[in-house]
Amino acid sequence: MNDVVNPDTYERLSISARENGLYVVTLNRPSKRNALDVATIEELIRFFSGARMAGVKAVLLAGEGDHFCAGLDLVEHWKADRSPEDFMHVCLRWHEAFNKMEYGGVPIIAALKGAVVGGGLELASAAHVRVIDPGTYFALPEGQRGIFTGGGATIRVSDMIGKYRMIDMILTGRVYQGQEAVDLGLAQYITGDGGSFAKALELAEKVAQNLPLTNFAICSAVSHMNNMSGMDAAYAEAFVGGIVNTQPAARARLEAFANKTAARVRPNS
Repeated sequence: MNDVVNPDTYERLSISARENGLYVVTLNRPSKRNALDVATIEELIRFFSGARMAGVKAVLLAGEGDHFCAGLDLVEHWKADRSPEDFMHVCLRWHEAFNKMEYGGVPIIAALKGAVVGGGLELASAAHVRVIDPGTYFALPEGQRGIFTGGGATIRVSDMIGKYRMIDMILTGRVYQGQEAVDLGLAQYITGDGGSFAKALELAEKVAQNLPLTNFAICSAVSHMNNMSGMDAAYAEAFVGGIVNTQPAARARLEAFANKTAARVRPNS
């Protein structure tokens, strides 16, 4: 077994293989509300750096216990009493982990519950699809803690909900949850009281059946193109489309469409 997907090589993460290349990656520090310490970030980097090459086709990201993630392990941070330079490098490792997630080309479906707070929201925002239940709540309490964001909230959370809503969350500690959170863009799906995991699993199983190269383009190229000018993005899109849309593996699916044997797109019932 490739060490990247070998659960015995992880302490902070629980790794579980499902069918068709789907893996469940669970933050496993429930007594700390899955707060992110240095060791957890390093394990996220290791898994998501090698996931695609290890044959991972989709990831369901979850949290053990009642909460997804309460953010930076503030106790570790307080005890470490880091210098500015030291903490800058801690932040850069967070960016390394979350960039590997967003740009790595493997679809990540996050099953969110309980607290998705501070760095936990930054982690969730690096996933491609987010599912919540009615009890899931989002917050950026850095302003009240006397600190600042360091894992991409100014980039990804601003992109999801807008700069001024993100600033409001940090300044005032404003909390969003439920349908309001979905309407703002913090998540794409909300489930009933049954929890977010089942819906996230359904979605992850579905996307794992897509062609890997197609998923790679969707879960890597789109983010890169959004960092480009419109003209550059159009040029890059043409190149990616040229490669993906002519891949040999797509021929059978296109043939099924041409023969009218493929599933049709229909309106929601």
